[in-house]
Amino acid sequence: MNDLQQPAASGAWKERAPIAWVRGIWNGFAAESPQEFLVLCVVTGFLLLYGLVPLIGGDQLGLVGADEPRYAQVAREMLAQHNQICNQYNAEIVPRSLTANAIDGSFHCLIGGTITPILYGKPWLEKPALYYWRAMSFFKEFGVSDWSARLPSSSGAFALFVLIFLHMRRFRPGGHLNAALITASSLAIFAFARGASTDMQLAAPFCIGMLGWYAWYETGKKFWLFDLYFFGAAATLAKGPVAPFLALVIILLFAGLRREWSLLRRTIWLPGILLYMVMVLPWYLAVQWKNPTFYRLFFLEHNLERFATNRYQHHQPFWFYLAVLILGLMPWTILALRALVDSIDVSIAEWKVRHNPQRYLGHSRAGDAFPEFLVLWALFPIVFFSFSGSKLPGYILPSIPPLTILTADYLHRNRRDGLPRWLLWSHAAVCAILVFVLILAPQHMKYETLIPSAQWLLIAGGSALAVGGSVFFIIRRWGVPQLVNATFIPIVVALVFLLGFHGRDLDLNYSARPLAREIQRVAPGEKVLAVDQVRRDLDYGLAFYRNSPTIHYTPEDCPASVPAEEHLLVIPTRDTEELSRCLTGRVYKPLFLYDTQGLAVYKVYARQ
Repeated sequence: MNDLQQPAASGAWKERAPIAWVRGIWNGFAAESPQEFLVLCVVTGFLLLYGLVPLIGGDQLGLVGADEPRYAQVAREMLAQHNQICNQYNAEIVPRSLTANAIDGSFHCLIGGTITPILYGKPWLEKPALYYWRAMSFFKEFGVSDWSARLPSSSGAFALFVLIFLHMRRFRPGGHLNAALITASSLAIFAFARGASTDMQLAAPFCIGMLGWYAWYETGKKFWLFDLYFFGAAATLAKGPVAPFLALVIILLFAGLRREWSLLRRTIWLPGILLYMVMVLPWYLAVQWKNPTFYRLFFLEHNLERFATNRYQHHQPFWFYLAVLILGLMPWTILALRALVDSIDVSIAEWKVRHNPQRYLGHSRAGDAFPEFLVLWALFPIVFFSFSGSKLPGYILPSIPPLTILTADYLHRNRRDGLPRWLLWSHAAVCAILVFVLILAPQHMKYETLIPSAQWLLIAGGSALAVGGSVFFIIRRWGVPQLVNATFIPIVVALVFLLGFHGRDLDLNYSARPLAREIQRVAPGEKVLAVDQVRRDLDYGLAFYRNSPTIHYTPEDCPASVPAEEHLLVIPTRDTEELSRCLTGRVYKPLFLYDTQGLAVYKVYARQ
């Protein structure tokens, strides 16, 4: 009887095997409770994509700043060169067959346009190529646009959130979802995750690699050490040697404080080093071979000189990164700083335990090195870059995730005992201030005044009080477990208000996209565009949206710098009086004013 039933049972097992396999993958990767992973995807997806992609709130804001349009243009030109070479060899990256000609064509297609970054047809060697490669792939999939240029950062940030979620669930369960959500909603991570820049390309893999290293430290399993080398290599391809330098010093400080010098020897893993070299060296060697000045330009000028001097005019006071940290952690600033202080206390107690165990027996977290590691990880980049001659906010982006992880861990440990009343009030006040400032931001953009109308002050003040009171009431009524949910009220309100209702105002005031569209509408046949005394961000933005470099009037060399052919000119309205000097003997006429950015557009006729 059992023999007769065995085939049927085996058949039933085979029918259920695929379902069991899918369920095992889901339970293993997503969460012990799939609802948590679903919440993570929905919330972070909304934060990353709302107002960014056409299908979710529309692409409300064009490329801003000088870096976004410049990096996007580099990726566009590299893709154009790549497509040209692939068409030349009539090949694709994956060979159509295993013949020698097909493989050779696919090889040339693969490396074509992917080695030397180019801007306006010339090598652009300031940054490695990781962002450009990823932007090229998104351009190829979705077309060249400002929102697809931002997807490399958004997708990298999402990978960071997922890995924080999985790591914390594996090693510090309980606060894992909050750790990912707090990271995703901190202002610095939110802003750079939606930007077409290299900062998130460095921060995301660097942070994943550091989490992997600590997982190896706790478990001793080489599987986790793989993360350090793989993601460290990705970070090196994003911004260069700063990634391995920061990782090495943080690990060195950690090993020194714990007097575990063998960590350095055991971290040196031959397969990992080989993996790192295989990932990093081919591009660095190939770009140097094609561009003999690369090592000098990149390592000396854009790394060492950028740190040691103010050559690139990014000088800031020594305390600059303290202000960046306070703003970048919003709206979690108070909680994050309290968690940092608590973790420093824990780390000091841990240090004392190691030096005098009997005196500190019974300490609640004795033997837990994670807070100490996160504190070192958070503080070292801030201290290091504070000595830099050039300071930009994105430099300390790798310091934000360890602070948000400490915040989630702090909240989880105090979920039963609750938080001090002053801390709750302070957190609610920060949420209220965030709402107050962001509600008044569109008024400042429209009317350029520091003191808005009384009506808007009342609206902003009332909204801030309502939001702050709601956050405080929810936490007091339902406890610390609802703190993160309560804090998402001001976050969602601010995001929808700014991008959903005032995205067009942001676009008009800070992006070159509306101006480029208006130029195309008024003068569709004009291909040559010149600029005179305009901001760098507007210059690069117009070049990206018109897919053509701009020509620059040089005030000290007018009218020699004025193109002889017919062209358009964009100039600040305050400088239009200089036109008669630069355009002596030329015929020109005004086309329109672009008041939101104080610009005027002229048509200049060809020199007779």
